[in-house]
Amino acid sequence: MERMGSAGSETVAMSLKSLVLCADERIVRVLRRVLSELEIDMHHCAGAEFAIRKLTRSRFEAVIVDYADPEVGSQVLRSARSAPGNKHAVAIAILDPQQPVRAAFDQGAHFVLYKPISMERAKSSFRAARALMKRERRRNARVPVQIPVVITSERDHGPIHTNTIDLGEGGIAVKLNHRIGSVRGVKVAFTLPGTDYRVECAAEIAWESAMRQTGIRFNNLSPDASHQIKTWLARHTPELEPDDPPAKCRLTDLSIGGCYLELSAPFPVRTVVTLSMQAGSSDFRAQGVVRVMHPEIGMGIEFTRKTLQQREKVEAFIQELASDRGVLPDLCVEPEGLLYEEEKASEVAADGEDLLLNLFRKLDLTTEEFRAELVKQRGSHESALPA
Repeated sequence: MERMGSAGSETVAMSLKSLVLCADERIVRVLRRVLSELEIDMHHCAGAEFAIRKLTRSRFEAVIVDYADPEVGSQVLRSARSAPGNKHAVAIAILDPQQPVRAAFDQGAHFVLYKPISMERAKSSFRAARALMKRERRRNARVPVQIPVVITSERDHGPIHTNTIDLGEGGIAVKLNHRIGSVRGVKVAFTLPGTDYRVECAAEIAWESAMRQTGIRFNNLSPDASHQIKTWLARHTPELEPDDPPAKCRLTDLSIGGCYLELSAPFPVRTVVTLSMQAGSSDFRAQGVVRVMHPEIGMGIEFTRKTLQQREKVEAFIQELASDRGVLPDLCVEPEGLLYEEEKASEVAADGEDLLLNLFRKLDLTTEEFRAELVKQRGSHESALPA
């Protein structure tokens, strides 16, 4: 029997919040205007001490830091990552053109804005950032609901029948009479309330409490199951803003294992994305992870579900493009959230013979060197699109 908690009936919208550390009034004015237009609340701090205190006491979806003093900038980003409420906030670094972008990314920045900041370029970057901010908030949302669930484990004898405590995009919480025998090797099965859709997937134990409550994280959800859960949650979390529409992009390179997309506001490395591809009579949805990103230019994505079915769909798509050189593929990309745990990366191990994926892993290449290598590869049948 399904029982909904009070969160399902709440209707008060919650604004996205950003913390800005910047002493340059001209930059602050531009940010204030851009963030206001995108309906993101801005909390301005002129000094690092005040910013760090704010990060320990309040939750923000974005932390924006001016690297006028690199030591101060890195200190604030480290403080955001160490604060439990803000460790998953989207981080944006403001740099002088001569400052190395790699240092900011290594210190936790997801996006970079170069000075002088223009309204147009800031809007483009913050639209991508806002899409991630919304996804991170929604991905972490939980709807209190009690529905039957069946849990199986490699080390337990027989299935465990219980009820959920809550449901989110990434997993469920349940109450168990005993601990599950293994952290990994778990499977869950349940039907989404009010629907006939059955979710069955691999899972792992994320946490356990003294009150016999257990958090179970979904692993390797199919794109369809992920879409069904997100749709259900969107109907039951009206207090959260709807996701931004998928971003249009241009496909320039495609292999069995990944693709390169051109767009003015690419998502940062380790962003989980969903791609919708259509060309002629061929179309499919694929999930992937951003492996390389070039600000204001594009990003390289590695597909995460390397099944025979996915391979066949990619091959059919490439054949569609090859058979009609006049067809222009229609592509949209939307973020699903940021990948934080290193073990997740093992789920998307690359095929050593995929030239495009191998190029994504050459992290020491400059943007110009990467693009030159990409052009060279386009002579091969694996990564090139029809001219």
